[in-house]
Amino acid sequence: MEKDKNNIDSLKKSAKQDDFKLIKDGYITVIAGPCAIESWEQLDAIAGIIKSCGLTFFRGGAYKPRTSPYSFQGLGHTGLEYLMKAGRKYNLKTVTEVTDAETVEEIARYVDVLQIGTRNMSNFALLKKVGDVARKRNKKVLLKRGWAATIKEWLLAVEYISSSGGDLEIVLCERGIRTFEPYTRFTLDLSAVPVIKKLSKLPIIIDPSHAVGQSDLVIPMSRAAIAVGADGLIVEVHNEPSKALCDGQQALNPKQTSEMLKQVSYIANIFSKKVR
Repeated sequence: MEKDKNNIDSLKKSAKQDDFKLIKDGYITVIAGPCAIESWEQLDAIAGIIKSCGLTFFRGGAYKPRTSPYSFQGLGHTGLEYLMKAGRKYNLKTVTEVTDAETVEEIARYVDVLQIGTRNMSNFALLKKVGDVARKRNKKVLLKRGWAATIKEWLLAVEYISSSGGDLEIVLCERGIRTFEPYTRFTLDLSAVPVIKKLSKLPIIIDPSHAVGQSDLVIPMSRAAIAVGADGLIVEVHNEPSKALCDGQQALNPKQTSEMLKQVSYIANIFSKKVR
């Protein structure tokens, strides 16, 4: 245990505050990884899959806000340590969700991108805290749309994040909204992409995994997202979805991940873009 702690401390000291772009001209950004960090072995295996696919960004939930208090809530701080370790090992930029203002500073010490989930889009104290910490620590921010939020409310949430001033990269994420249709987990509002492009200069990516809630629907919705002009995707990937402790039914297995990237790359090529 002491050896692991020393390794993490070493990684933290050697981590560079290098500048990078979450969304880059000429590229489609694909952020992939498990819904929740379950163990080092699980995370290491999935990070290897992501790296072998030629991707740059690796996601994993350390603190997991769940609808049921009896569901798996993540590994917390230990998960952050595993995520940093995997990111350094495979040279991947890391993404995780911040769930409350008290842990923003802690999380920012371990990851490159701070994600604000749908439940917290209107948590204004958290939005301001994330903006302040991200600016000071040169982190990127990914803001998911609330499942019952209008586009105007979503854009106003951005203003809370950017209120601290400074040059801050904020990326929006459409992840589906609640409608009367129960077949899919949510209804993916792809029209939000051209609307956001019309109303703002902000980049926008799509989360098809949470929107549809079924792995077999993720690939066609990923294609559609890129076709409509999205700047990227965030998808759930697991080495063994049937054994996942969180949202396994919507996670892509390694074979599906490879096929998804193949099809998305085909669509991206039409726009003279490459997938990273």
